[in-house]
Amino acid sequence: MQITRVGIGYDIHRLVSGKLLFLGGVSIDFQKGLEGHSDADVLIHAICDAILGAIGEEDLGSFFPDTDLNNKNRPSCEFLSSVMNIARKKGYSIVNLDCVVIAEEPKIKSHKKEIIKSLADIMGIGIDKINVKGKTKEKLGEVGAGDAIETYVVAMVSAMQ
Repeated sequence: MQITRVGIGYDIHRLVSGKLLFLGGVSIDFQKGLEGHSDADVLIHAICDAILGAIGEEDLGSFFPDTDLNNKNRPSCEFLSSVMNIARKKGYSIVNLDCVVIAEEPKIKSHKKEIIKSLADIMGIGIDKINVKGKTKEKLGEVGAGDAIETYVVAMVSAMQ
């Protein structure tokens, strides 16, 4: 019997000067980057939490705590590879991901194809299983003021039981 499960992921990081900006494993040319213990890839962090939730595991911080110096400046694509290994070991495969990246700038549309390709390569899945949408906050709140980037992700997984 095949089972299907769904998980939701969320993350937000503050934009700061002097850091590189990574979204979905892609280095984005922008005057600011995201602040965090790792490379702060807000999209990958939300994807990891969505997948972990769907497969009944704890959140990303339980596997890769920010108190662990080994995770300092670590590329988030390594987290995603590990999460995919956990999912596969439990017999799960990705049905699809639906991702929303909320930022005033940079505009996601011009980076969308590269981000999807990067995520597909990291996860070992087809690009047809990944959707990335860019939205703004219409100048509302810290994201709307251009001070942060926020993401929501829904992951659907399936397994034979």
